[in-house]
Amino acid sequence: MEALTEYFAMGGYAAFVWSSYGVAALVLIILSALSLRDLRRKRATREDAAAAAA
Repeated sequence: MEALTEYFAMGGYAAFVWSSYGVAALVLIILSALSLRDLRRKRATREDAAAAAA
């Protein structure tokens, strides 16, 4: 159990290491959400244009 505690402490650099993982995860989540939103908007625009052309 002590080895696990030492692992998560990262030799005293845990605050930097884990916050880096957190920031990276947050950026990936935000980029995914923005990409999905943009995809949905483009699909809706394409469908509106197709409906208007028909």
